[in-house]
Amino acid sequence: MSGKEIVRCPWVGLADPEYTRYHDEEWGVPQGNDRALFEKLVLEGFQSGLSWLTILKKRGNFRRAFHDFEAERIARYGAKDIARLMGDAGIVRNRLKIEATIDNAKALLKLRDRTSLAGFIWGFLEGRPLINRHESFKTVPAQTPISTAISKGLKAEGFRFVGPTTIYAFMQSTGMVNDHLVSCHRYAPCAKLQQKFKAPGDRASA
Repeated sequence: MSGKEIVRCPWVGLADPEYTRYHDEEWGVPQGNDRALFEKLVLEGFQSGLSWLTILKKRGNFRRAFHDFEAERIARYGAKDIARLMGDAGIVRNRLKIEATIDNAKALLKLRDRTSLAGFIWGFLEGRPLINRHESFKTVPAQTPISTAISKGLKAEGFRFVGPTTIYAFMQSTGMVNDHLVSCHRYAPCAKLQQKFKAPGDRASA
């Protein structure tokens, strides 16, 4: 199959090659690792009001700036770290989102006294990804009852910047739902991975 014959979701367009790689290798692949889920949760929060491509291009900088999203380290951030991050042109310098990331790290550590982040979130789906069959992005929702429930659950645990729309984008990205169009070359591979996926239980999977 040549590159011209590959059919992708239309949101990829003719964007940056990194966007194409993200679509082809990452978007819609089920994820059960706590650190990876925490990273995506933080980045989706930073994306609010911006394009995902902007965040994607800065992801390496975010990983460096936030110590590879190690929750234990981030939870100890103080005023000097906030000042360091506010002075880092490689990331999105938004004080509210930076402070929310620190609070989210603390919330994650508290949650881990009972369960893993993966176990908590996947529990709203009873451990099973939702495999949709959209033929057009006009039918893809911005949020769902499940994303609303996860949002409320996370907020109750102390997480911030986790609204229903942000959470649905997070669900799409981490393979909790398959919102590749059925015509997309990644629909069937992601569906296969989702059918085989075994969601984590109560043990932390980081």
